Amino acid sequence: MRVGELARRTGTTIRALRYYESVGLVVPRRLGNGYREYDPIAIRLVGQIRELTALGLSVEETRPFVESIAAGSDDADVCPAALATYRGTVSALQERIRKLTAQRDALNARLDAATGRVLPGRSTSGGVPHHLVGTALPALKFYATDGRPVDLASLGPGRSVIFVYPLTGRPGVDLPNSLLEVHGALRGADQPTWFRDHHAEIRTAGADRVFGLSAQSTGYQRELVHRLRLPYPLIPDPRRTLAAALGLPTFTAGDMTLYERLTLIITDDVVEHVFHPIHSPASHALDVLRWLTKRRLPGRRPAR
Repeated sequence: MRVGELARRTGTTIRALRYYESVGLVVPRRLGNGYREYDPIAIRLVGQIRELTALGLSVEETRPFVESIAAGSDDADVCPAALATYRGTVSALQERIRKLTAQRDALNARLDAATGRVLPGRSTSGGVPHHLVGTALPALKFYATDGRPVDLASLGPGRSVIFVYPLTGRPGVDLPNSLLEVHGALRGADQPTWFRDHHAEIRTAGADRVFGLSAQSTGYQRELVHRLRLPYPLIPDPRRTLAAALGLPTFTAGDMTLYERLTLIITDDVVEHVFHPIHSPASHALDVLRWLTKRRLPGRRPAR
């Protein structure tokens, strides 16, 4: 077969095939007219190269596997050179994981320390809103990002988790300079992502429903739900009506007034607990999970 057909049948590019040829992994026969022609086995060879490079091997490291197939072996994984390559690649990956884990832990430690030292803006309302415990939420109605109406006074039986966050950014869209000090604004995927990653565990621990709420518009929030594939709806409150009704803390950043981070646990439509302040946003979803696990409601099955 010609190079174009081989590229089509293996899902690769002619440029990649030329490279495999240049390093002696897939070698065609030269015809009298100068054209290259590949034997049918080339499909297996190219497939093996692509499969192994997808697992993290370099093209050169696929050589013992390719040569084993070219020599007629039905199982390219069993030759000593192939096994040694596997072991070496696994060891290299483990070392990379160790280093990346250490970097992540160091960054999280600095992030948590910085979050505790730097205020995101000038506080404009409220203090620590723990006076809300034992009170019912006001009858405020919103349309969540899934299009359904949400009445905060009638969330339903069981526990609801409402995490309130300042704002999120969009990839490729600059934020005003006044927002650059707001933790998480540039990444735009911090607290919503953390609750997404632990959503199933939080539900299993006893949360019947989870919502996110911010002062951003429905358009911003719908884009976020779609981009991050959030398994729960967000509630837009651009007029900060919940803050006005409950005295929730907000802060100013430039010409914007935003919610401070806090999380409400609502049980049978009454505030049971308030998380505020949130000093370590990156681990907050785990804090909520631990709280729910220790305080399972009697007689209720875990939510699914």
